[in-house]
Amino acid sequence: MTRNVAIIGTSAIPVGRHQTADDAELQTLEHEIMTRLVVDAVRDAGVDKQDIQSLVFTLPRPYTRQKYFHTFLMGQLRLACRGNVMEVMGNGMTAALAFDQACNDIMLGRANVALALGINMESAVSAAEHMMSSMRTTGDVDFHTSAGFTPIAWYAMDAMRYMYEYGATREQLGSVAVKNRYHASLNPLAQYRKPVTLEEVVGQRPIVEPLGLYDVPPRGDGAACLVLASEDVAKSLGRPYVLVRGRGFCHDGTHQISDTPNDMIAFDSARQAAATAYEQAGITPMQIDVAELYAPCTIVEVLVSEAIGLVPVGQGARASFEGETTLGGRIPISTSGGLTSRGHPAYVTSLYNYVELAEQLRGRAGERQVRNARFGVATGELGNYNAALVHVLEAMQ
Repeated sequence: MTRNVAIIGTSAIPVGRHQTADDAELQTLEHEIMTRLVVDAVRDAGVDKQDIQSLVFTLPRPYTRQKYFHTFLMGQLRLACRGNVMEVMGNGMTAALAFDQACNDIMLGRANVALALGINMESAVSAAEHMMSSMRTTGDVDFHTSAGFTPIAWYAMDAMRYMYEYGATREQLGSVAVKNRYHASLNPLAQYRKPVTLEEVVGQRPIVEPLGLYDVPPRGDGAACLVLASEDVAKSLGRPYVLVRGRGFCHDGTHQISDTPNDMIAFDSARQAAATAYEQAGITPMQIDVAELYAPCTIVEVLVSEAIGLVPVGQGARASFEGETTLGGRIPISTSGGLTSRGHPAYVTSLYNYVELAEQLRGRAGERQVRNARFGVATGELGNYNAALVHVLEAMQ
């Protein structure tokens, strides 16, 4: 059985610092945040609680106080299901996989309504503990971890290679951060909303050359919930919805950085996954009106936008600098503010991307609304885009 899947409801908290320290007198409880979001998302969708038959959670961070979180929350919600209740994990792709699995439950007839949801708490954890955990999950413990090789370091190598290959400038890369902060200034869910200038971006202290403070993502907490349904259910509600029109996935068989010579900035998995998604949707990349990319650094947004065909190869940084990817430009990218300004609570980041596209394609994005947006694309990644998951979404009135 295969059925069309629609996004019919969303909710999310602003990305920021929500986690409390262990010795705080008053504690923030993850399940209290999550239960409120479920109620808000279901209300937004216009369905009844008993309609929900599948819930796919993102695996919480190891710092989350409540373990076995998904079944614990089911008890808080008093929600009995016959479809699926599970947690998924795929590092940076975790939230995209949760969305994907919720889609599967609807397509296979296991549920008419399903939730993709999760919470990511990490801001009260020390930077040292967080980095040690990150290196052990994203790197090869026999090589990367012992050398202190971090994700930002390999993105910085991507940036240096890109600047060498295509003559891109530091200012062109920095323009992505300026653009994203402008978009974030219009988004109430964004972590950093104060606009910045190009001079401020270029003048910030380096993190790993050539990337500075505003080129990399902040740490933050976040939580979001999406309500998905069969298209029949979506139509019966009599309100705008967003159809999942195409899906593509590709893993290139490497971990972070290949141990064989290759084009390190081609992001071939993103290219192949996007090609599959476009073909399934029956469109070309030139028909995309708005894009929400999983791009932890400015250089990643540039490389992904090229790999999935939104801008020509070698022109991504220049396109940003010339305003093509800004609201009002040819192809607005990261209208939410992106990972560098909206924020990057990693295990739920992609849920925020789908929330933004749902807002855009339902015409509810306010000041940052892309006019007449019909098709949107979202990307998820696993490592240095050694794997990619791409969804094409369409506005339905």
